[in-house]
Amino acid sequence: MCAKRFAFVMKDLFGGGAEKSLLYTADELRKRGNIVRFYIMRDVIEQTIPAGLEVVNLGIHNQWTRAFNMPWIEKWQARQLEKAFAEFKPDTVFSCSADKITRHVRHPNLYFMIKGNVTSSPMSEEARRKRYAKDHEFYDGRKIITVSHGLLDDLLHIVGLEPSFARTIYEPYDPEMFKAFADEPTEFPVPEFILSLGTLEPRKRHDRLLRAYAASGVTTPLIIMGKGKPEDHQRIEKAIDDNGVRDRVLMMDFTTNPYPYIQRAKFLVLASDAEGLPRVLVESLMLKTPLVSVDCPSGPRETLLYELQNYLVPMTDEAAFADAIARMDREPVVIDERYLAPFRPETVMPEYEAL
Repeated sequence: MCAKRFAFVMKDLFGGGAEKSLLYTADELRKRGNIVRFYIMRDVIEQTIPAGLEVVNLGIHNQWTRAFNMPWIEKWQARQLEKAFAEFKPDTVFSCSADKITRHVRHPNLYFMIKGNVTSSPMSEEARRKRYAKDHEFYDGRKIITVSHGLLDDLLHIVGLEPSFARTIYEPYDPEMFKAFADEPTEFPVPEFILSLGTLEPRKRHDRLLRAYAASGVTTPLIIMGKGKPEDHQRIEKAIDDNGVRDRVLMMDFTTNPYPYIQRAKFLVLASDAEGLPRVLVESLMLKTPLVSVDCPSGPRETLLYELQNYLVPMTDEAAFADAIARMDREPVVIDERYLAPFRPETVMPEYEAL
């Protein structure tokens, strides 16, 4: 197959899962012989950029553009992107978390990659109406790609989007790459632990996790690792004390390489209200670490397959969550190749190349 030219666009490379996922997707396309360029709009880079992947900071999102947060600024930023594309000449453009600007970009093969699920996020009816209206403004008549089938179903049937093209394509995960990161020398605060990994925002429901953990009666320590605002830390610290588990719970700051912790963990837990396809769940499978998760929309149901289905619990059933934690602690599930196959690069990259 002839090499294609792919452009990726994000606002920046903040230390989140969406940014990490898009970098790896771009790099997998590059490693398959395609020509790839990754554009960001401001100089915020908290991710490890894969060797050989070209990242270009256009510098078009700054204090000045934020001060004049108006449609004509968005259109000016979009024109700068179009100038960059005119020079690079991409066959396909992927936009993620930059859609407020890229919706103004004119390119015949522009895809909007949607990774987050808002249909189950807590918000007022007025806020929900405005959010859904914005989604219609951005994506109706456009080409969209989602990271999970559950997310696409919600967008089409709950939000009611009417895109011109819609498809779910999983993100690529290379087990060998994660294993290399996971094998880096690391000192752990305790020899055995359960891991909760992700941002500390309220949507991740650490309150639910801590209640279930306390009710489970397990003595294996729980490490909560993530990045958040001071008020997020305070809220979780209070929940730790309220549930009487101060002696068994450790809070750790975000690290650019959490993979040694994922690999060492006895199992990983997720308690969120809403996700797209939680990257951390698939990364855990790549490192043969089992999972316990609530059945939030969307993604966990597409990740916890085979024996792990017994550890996917209703969001509102904290007793079942506690029981799943206790059962996994007693006898962790062994992860084999069946769990990894749907997410391997050789499975998913041809779908991106066919767009």
